[in-house]
Amino acid sequence: MTKLKVGIAGFGIVGKRRKNCIDRHPDLHLVAVCDKMFNEKNVPADRIRYHQDYLHLLKEDLDVLIVCMTNDIAAEVTIAGLEAGLHVFCEKPPGRSVEDIVKVITEERLHPNLKLMYGFNHRYHESVQEALRILDSGELGNVINMRGVYGKAKLITFNQPVWRTKREIAGGGVLLDQGIHMVDLMLLFGGNFTEVHSFISNSHWEHDVEDNAYALMRTADGIVGMLNSSATQWRHRFHLDINLERGSLILGGILSETKSYGAETLTVVRADPDSDRGDPKEQVNRYNRDLSWDEEIAAFTNCILNDEPVQNGSSEEALHTMRLVFKIYYADKIWRENYDIPSPG
Repeated sequence: MTKLKVGIAGFGIVGKRRKNCIDRHPDLHLVAVCDKMFNEKNVPADRIRYHQDYLHLLKEDLDVLIVCMTNDIAAEVTIAGLEAGLHVFCEKPPGRSVEDIVKVITEERLHPNLKLMYGFNHRYHESVQEALRILDSGELGNVINMRGVYGKAKLITFNQPVWRTKREIAGGGVLLDQGIHMVDLMLLFGGNFTEVHSFISNSHWEHDVEDNAYALMRTADGIVGMLNSSATQWRHRFHLDINLERGSLILGGILSETKSYGAETLTVVRADPDSDRGDPKEQVNRYNRDLSWDEEIAAFTNCILNDEPVQNGSSEEALHTMRLVFKIYYADKIWRENYDIPSPG
């Protein structure tokens, strides 16, 4: 079978990681990449073609475009890829605003034969997949509430570029950059949150984007979610408690390249409050491999080759996640007025 020809727009940390996934996949072939850092002196000596801008990249003979661009241009490049007749995979977030993803969806609907997927790779971690399986089985009953913390020590870590601190490029701070993964998981496990209260702060690092977001949310069914997305979490932390009618699912740690978020575990609590006296039986599952990046690209490739709908990371899911992120921003009156945050609808 002929391999799908792939181009990558944006060749920073994430773009290089996606290249590794493409190289490992038997049905994909990387043809070309673009990044403004390339010039005649620093182009690697390999068979990949290198460009400085995405317009030249789109002139290549491609089937698939992987978008790993800054937030201010991600939606523009995604739309250009669809207009060029390409299947598009775009990293989170979809852009700087809800309006960005709405524009993308408008273009997507003009191309029903093309696949569009967004990179929410935490959905593909083994701990999350197993927690979803247990939830769907019904053995622990329905969700009652959730508490999530996703935090790091600075807005810019591990030599990330400084654009993440600039509102005109990033559109938001730690919530839009990292916390969006926790928002996405809380939507995945709890459903749509219709009531949102929040406090947003940039008092520590003093950038014009947030370094902390605190949210208290409730669905129409009464599920309550509490969220803290933080850039003042001095020991990096990922933690999500999901409390159900007959127990809990506790996601602790998340495997990453830096290993700074600790071991990835899923603790399954099976509760019987009438007999366990608040000390129920627990089963701790530990995961030693991060297959999420490869599994996500494999799922996208399968959708293309077998003409199947995108199940995890569809544009509609990305829209719901972006709307909730901006509901959190909008719910803080002071933040809303200081930064002219529009109603997310």
